[in-house]
Amino acid sequence: MAEQPYSEKVMDHFMNPRNVGEIPNASGIGTVGNPVCGDVMKMYLLVEDEVIVDAKFKTFGCGAAISTSSMVTDMVKGKTITEALTITNKAVAEALGGLPTVKMHCSVLAEEALRSALKDYFVKIGKPVPFEEKQHSHEHGHDSR
Repeated sequence: MAEQPYSEKVMDHFMNPRNVGEIPNASGIGTVGNPVCGDVMKMYLLVEDEVIVDAKFKTFGCGAAISTSSMVTDMVKGKTITEALTITNKAVAEALGGLPTVKMHCSVLAEEALRSALKDYFVKIGKPVPFEEKQHSHEHGHDSR
């Protein structure tokens, strides 16, 4: 039998995703998509006193996209904004026990969704965004700008 390409943790977060849904009074909402594979992630954060007290997501995509969304919302709960900003796509993938190379872009999307929701939070409270959004070129590696 062929080896399972996904770790048990990836399968667990896919079969039993954590934190699915919406936060009606969200402090920050981020939506990101990958035009190449069609995955779309929407992340909701509830922030109180600089701490993320709740995180939820809605993801339209493959199993790895759902798993990475589930894992990243789990990872940020209870963390400060500053701690949440240190979460990278590699950390998400490692927390899931690794991802197949062809699915690493899903963890990148999860990091981007988190940062997009945090950016929305900073804009809503009228503070400058303390980070630059990473621009990933999903296609040919050159800018048309």
